[in-house]
Amino acid sequence: MNEIVRAIALVLIALLPAACSPGTAPVRPPLEGAKIGGPFTLIDQNGRTVTERSFAGKYRIVYFGYTYCPDVCPTDAQHIGAGLRLIEQADPAIAAKIVPIFITVDPARDTPAVLKAFTAAFHPRMVGLTGSPAAIAATAKAFAVYYRKGEVTANGGYMVDHSSVAYLMDPDGKPLALVPVEQSPQAVADEVRRWVK
Repeated sequence: MNEIVRAIALVLIALLPAACSPGTAPVRPPLEGAKIGGPFTLIDQNGRTVTERSFAGKYRIVYFGYTYCPDVCPTDAQHIGAGLRLIEQADPAIAAKIVPIFITVDPARDTPAVLKAFTAAFHPRMVGLTGSPAAIAATAKAFAVYYRKGEVTANGGYMVDHSSVAYLMDPDGKPLALVPVEQSPQAVADEVRRWVK
């Protein structure tokens, strides 16, 4: 009996690299059909009102975070920006189809001016979006993003606990895949290029 179990295990181990090979992309995007995204009306880093229709025809890397985040959000934004630069170097035509979007979960502090300075540090085409607390809450809910303001400290500062996720959306605003911003710029570039046509 143990020999049969061992034989089955060896066969499964032998098949594992082929099944998990990063070089073979699935035929369908992993988030195809998921109920992620939807209509929104927010304010960009230049103070203009934008909606999801403002990005029609473009692939979007959508990330929720906040500019006062001490470590994770700046690192993730840096990976998005650097990943997009890698795509620009390899295939400028593909890169031109992609818009990186940073949506704040801290609208009280993340004004358009604050977002403008933040996004410009990571990529010249990165769009920063803010809005009323209600508009941000509705947008976060549409994208299945959790966030919660932490306790205010004696000096008035606070942290915001939130989901750390970046979505790749298609030109119609439908979800395609998660972008591995927690890994590296190269991982971001590889995953985005897998789906952008």
